[in-house]
Amino acid sequence: MFCECKVHVPALEHNNEVRGESLDLIKYLDANFGGPSLWPEDPAKKEFAEELFSYTDTFSKSVVSSFKGEGDDQAATAFDFIENALSKFEDGPFFLGQFSLVDIAYAPFIERFTPYLQEVKSIDITAGRPKLATWIEEMNKNEAYTQTRRDPKELVESYKKRFAAQV
Repeated sequence: MFCECKVHVPALEHNNEVRGESLDLIKYLDANFGGPSLWPEDPAKKEFAEELFSYTDTFSKSVVSSFKGEGDDQAATAFDFIENALSKFEDGPFFLGQFSLVDIAYAPFIERFTPYLQEVKSIDITAGRPKLATWIEEMNKNEAYTQTRRDPKELVESYKKRFAAQV
């Protein structure tokens, strides 16, 4: 069976090795290519970054479960976790204070989930979450990020098709 799917999976071939897992890929890029590092020097921030990386699957699954009609509390809990994570360091609006690999890891999830939750579920993920609202505003000022964003209407339609039968 042949499927013409619009699935974009990041991958990199470098030194005859292919890397495709998103979190491993962004760490590899940071470690092996020029430019300022997006990985923190501070040991406490490194430890917290690893904790946040390990939470990405839980975060994604919790929010997607609400798309499937399995309860909005899981999504709310996941976004509350994000709000609390954004409150840990007070030296900037990002997860580790300054822009880092953690922001790069979470940006696609939050970008994709926000318009669907807003339009279909009437959930404003920033309501009662000022740190998350500020983080989104700051991310939207990052030109490299905004150039990669998908059309919110396209995202909503895609999720509607994917989850329509499950809600």
